[in-house]
Amino acid sequence: MSLWFAIVMGAVQGLTEFLPISSTAHLRILPALLGQHDPGAAYTAVLQLGTLVAVLVYFAREVFVDLPRALFTDPRSPRGRLPLYLILATLPIAVAGIALEDFIVGDARSLWVVSATLVGVGVAMAVIDARARNERKIDDLRLLDAFIVGCAQALALVPGVSRSGATICCALVLGLRRTEAARFSFLLSIPAIAGAGVFQMDDAIDGLGADAVTPLVVGTLVSALVGYASIAWLMRFLGTRPLFGFAAYRVALGVLLVALLAAGTLSPFAGV
Repeated sequence: MSLWFAIVMGAVQGLTEFLPISSTAHLRILPALLGQHDPGAAYTAVLQLGTLVAVLVYFAREVFVDLPRALFTDPRSPRGRLPLYLILATLPIAVAGIALEDFIVGDARSLWVVSATLVGVGVAMAVIDARARNERKIDDLRLLDAFIVGCAQALALVPGVSRSGATICCALVLGLRRTEAARFSFLLSIPAIAGAGVFQMDDAIDGLGADAVTPLVVGTLVSALVGYASIAWLMRFLGTRPLFGFAAYRVALGVLLVALLAAGTLSPFAGV
């Protein structure tokens, strides 16, 4: 893998991991459009470690101070229960990731699948956001709420769904405010991204070869920097703006992808 392509992939990963437009879809489409080999699901998972760093830095006080303090001093408080909720909500994606690994790294990477999920989730996002109550905070979450959001996160194993999009939309359905939904989504990404990245590190290196270590490291660093900026921007944006723009972008990209596939400009497994 060339260094320039690794930098581009890292920047796209950092930008799209937290915006509800699907990082896996963009990392699947980009190589096909640029005539590059698809580095695969394992590479994408490792690249996400950069965005994991971005989350940990942005929410450093909450992750390393507030939550541990609440967990040990007042475990029955809403803040003290949150670590347990995050662990429980991570179980669905962990189980699904193991059970459906062959599908995730194989047929699910078809660009037809990506286009369908981009459009489908985009339409659902527009409807959900328009009807959102925007009333509840994270402290109002119950155990069942967390598990339901975790099940939504598992859907993001299919390229095009978007982990942040699925979890934010699900949290909105449960009544959370947009910024609170995004905050829970980002915190929930920590164990999911860490597990996937570490678990697939060897597969990513084996798939790309020993020469890919440097591009992989560079791409991960770029994704961390861009990811931090993406989080900061989105948290401000959702404080006053709806998700409709992201929904419209998803639908437009999905329709464009369908047109390219139908015209034969791209093949469903281009670059694979």
